[in-house]
Amino acid sequence: MHFLRELFRQNASTFFSLLLLAGLPLVGDSVLTWVLHTNSHWLQQPGAVHMLIYFAVVAVAMAFSLTHTTLVTLITGFYFGWPGFGGLVLSYILAAMVGYLIATSLDHGKMLSFLQRFPKAEAVMAELRKQSWQLVLLTRISPVLPFAMITFILAVVKVPRQQFLAASVLGMLPRTLFFYWLGTKANDVFALLSNPDTGTAGKLLVLGLLAGSALGLYWLFNRALQRALKKG
Repeated sequence: MHFLRELFRQNASTFFSLLLLAGLPLVGDSVLTWVLHTNSHWLQQPGAVHMLIYFAVVAVAMAFSLTHTTLVTLITGFYFGWPGFGGLVLSYILAAMVGYLIATSLDHGKMLSFLQRFPKAEAVMAELRKQSWQLVLLTRISPVLPFAMITFILAVVKVPRQQFLAASVLGMLPRTLFFYWLGTKANDVFALLSNPDTGTAGKLLVLGLLAGSALGLYWLFNRALQRALKKG
């Protein structure tokens, strides 16, 4: 209990940021849906400039946890079709990079400095950093873990930036491709956003990604813990 009290006391700003990142998308999704409902003509026949503005805006929105990535994927697929997929991937990369930089600037290494006072906890973090590629990949393939919040956590534990970006994109591709395809097939974007019927194959894909992420993370954390205990 002493460890937890000290952890929250000395890293209050970090935990507040995490709570904010977890809750903001609930508001942002509603605002984005309302804006689209009242100004859908903006994206009916987008030109190059409109597309650049759109992808820049959604990148910032995802970086600051103002909307869920799945919602952005569905909307982009509906309005832009497959020609817009590359722009969405670039938006993901930009959002991840911005989120990473913001997290490191807010935390200033306070979390890791605190953990150094607890050798076992610090040893587990060190072992996880050695498996950065797998850690990022497993967190990104999950359809339920919030994009911006996971970005913040991974940045705070000092996952190497290049591995973070590469594994983030690769990990998000399976669900992104599926929901993007769903967006391209929709006839009504608002019906799609209120009830994205994924069908049996989609439900199986989501369940498979959830199971793979959960089991993989359990194995990764358990192995890091065992290795840390052996060294201790």
